[in-house]
Amino acid sequence: MKKILLILLTLFTLQLATNAQTTNLSFMYINGSNNNDTKMKDWYINGVNKLHPVMKEKFEKNSTIKKWTKTNQLVIDEKPQIFFWGYDSKTDLDFVKERLNISKAISSTLAYEIRSLLTQFMHDAIWVQKTHNMLPILDGLNDRVKEQAQQGKNVILFGYSAGSFVTYQYMLYKLPYIKLENLFQVLNADEDIIEFVKNNPKEDTCLSALSYDKGNLGVITNTGHLVLNQNKELLKENYLKIDESTEKYCAPKGFVRGVVNFASPIPLFYSDMADPNYEITYYNKYVTKYIYENGIYFLTVNFKEDPLGFPTSNNLTVSQLEEILNLKINNPKGVIYDNSGVWSRRSAFIAHTSYWSARNIFAKAVVEGFVDGTKFQYNKKYQEKVLKKNVKALNIIYEFIVARNSSLSRVRAIRS
Repeated sequence: MKKILLILLTLFTLQLATNAQTTNLSFMYINGSNNNDTKMKDWYINGVNKLHPVMKEKFEKNSTIKKWTKTNQLVIDEKPQIFFWGYDSKTDLDFVKERLNISKAISSTLAYEIRSLLTQFMHDAIWVQKTHNMLPILDGLNDRVKEQAQQGKNVILFGYSAGSFVTYQYMLYKLPYIKLENLFQVLNADEDIIEFVKNNPKEDTCLSALSYDKGNLGVITNTGHLVLNQNKELLKENYLKIDESTEKYCAPKGFVRGVVNFASPIPLFYSDMADPNYEITYYNKYVTKYIYENGIYFLTVNFKEDPLGFPTSNNLTVSQLEEILNLKINNPKGVIYDNSGVWSRRSAFIAHTSYWSARNIFAKAVVEGFVDGTKFQYNKKYQEKVLKKNVKALNIIYEFIVARNSSLSRVRAIRS
């Protein structure tokens, strides 16, 4: 009897150990521009395979990040998940290269070489930014995220360079942050439609599910405006089925735990985010609210030597964001944080492609971004220290500018 009990106890202990080690988080890496042939695809995949074990180790050893899980156990998938969209642009790129070859016969060598470099480095970034190219990529990425969710794994998306465009648009189109009753009111729908929506409440949904080719509640114009389906009966019919579209086309709720954008030129390509007349700005506000209220981490990590690594914004407290967005954020748990001052010890000529070779520095900076971002938002003493330091830095800059302008005025006065 004792022997049987010992065996059962051993089996029970082994089962507990197995459960404790069940993988509960995947890292999904999304490629950037100039990864559209076999050589560059291999370069990217090799880089990810070198980076991933280092990133995994840094995450799993950090006590703050471990608190994500109820059991204080963070077990990251040994295998990196790689979402590769580089070949999608091949047809369009081949078209450009044909024109490039024509120009070789009529242009100077220098002009041709500059065109060639611009094509190589910029084409995919411009191509993927266009909505009709981006949306199928987002659908494919969401399918991969849902596969991980079905296995019980949370996901952190890592967007490299132009891959950060994909992660940004993924949050905008796929996170279920849209409250339909509020949306219909904002769009000034007819009273009978608003009443119909009130009487038939639905789950929060995403921008993608509303699209004419999916849930067909409306169409998104080039100005970012959502125009509701003008056929009222069809609009009502589709509205009643919107939960099905939400399930099919939106991110699985609670499984996208974070986004890390690196080597990111988002402000350069999406400067219209600052335009109050561009109506996607409205949706950006509610994405921000969703990130904070659902415990999502949105980090930007750039090497300071990287000429294409643009800071996304100043780091703002929740109260500052509420004031800017004119929006109440309830029970915040998430973090939006920029760490673009990372010293890679690489020259500006190679820094943009050095996140793999400088993987220890980069992985450490990502973890620091998670930890410092959390402290900045939710540790009052740390927050006050950082804000005080920022004010001091701004004062130094201001004093320098005043002194410089004063010196210039004296020089002009002497010359005159």
